Amino acid sequence: MTQVLVVEDDPQLVRALVINMQARQYGVDVAPDGATALRLAATRPPDVVIVDLGLPDMDGVDVIKALRGRNRAPILVLSARRASDEKVAALDAGADDYITKPFSMDELLARLRAAVRRTEDTPIAPDTTLVETTAFTIDLLAKKVMRGGHTVRLTPTEWHLLEILVTNPGRLVTQKRLLQEVWGVSQHSKTNYLRVYMAQLRRKLEADPSHPRYLVTEPGMGYRFEA
Repeated sequence: MTQVLVVEDDPQLVRALVINMQARQYGVDVAPDGATALRLAATRPPDVVIVDLGLPDMDGVDVIKALRGRNRAPILVLSARRASDEKVAALDAGADDYITKPFSMDELLARLRAAVRRTEDTPIAPDTTLVETTAFTIDLLAKKVMRGGHTVRLTPTEWHLLEILVTNPGRLVTQKRLLQEVWGVSQHSKTNYLRVYMAQLRRKLEADPSHPRYLVTEPGMGYRFEA
C-alpha cells in the first residue's frame, strides 16, 4: 500500500483528502504542522508527501527542504499561494509538483497517481543501462548519476526528466510529452515546471549551466539530450 503523508492544518480539507485517498487504497498519515510532519516522516517514511505552505509553526518550504534532506519521496505542494516566485521557491526546495487552492479533487488524485508512477521501476532495455558523457555517467538500472567520482543526488522529478531525455538521445522531446509523462498534465501554462527543473539538472550536471552542452533547449518546442 502506498503511504501518503498529508501536512495540512485545515481539518475539513484533511477529512476530504483522507476519505478520498483511503477510498482508493492509499494509507494516510496526517500532520497538522511541520514539526509533526518531520517526526512522522522519520518514524514511518512516506511514499508521497502532500504539504501546505501555510503551516502554523513553520513555512512549508522549510518543511520541504528538511524532508528532501532525508527522503526522496515525491512532494506535492497544496497551497493558496499563487505568486510565481513562491511556486519557484517551493520547486527549488525540492517539491515535485504544485497545486493551487481551490483545486479539483480529481486533479489532485491524478497528480498523486503521476507522482507514484515516477517512483516505480521502469524496465530498461539491456543496451541502454549506462549512458556515459565526458562530464557525467548515468546508470539507468541503478537510477544513479555520477559526476567527478561523486554521486549526484536527484529528486524523483529530476530523475524522471533526465531518464526520458537520455533514453531519447539526439531527439527532440516536446514540452507536452514531458509534462504529460512527468506530471500527468499537458497544459502549456505548466511549462514553468520544466524551466525550473531543467535549470536544476543543468546546475547539477553541466560544467556551464548557462551554456549547456548536454541538456539543450529547443525554444518553444522542448528539450534534447546531446550525447
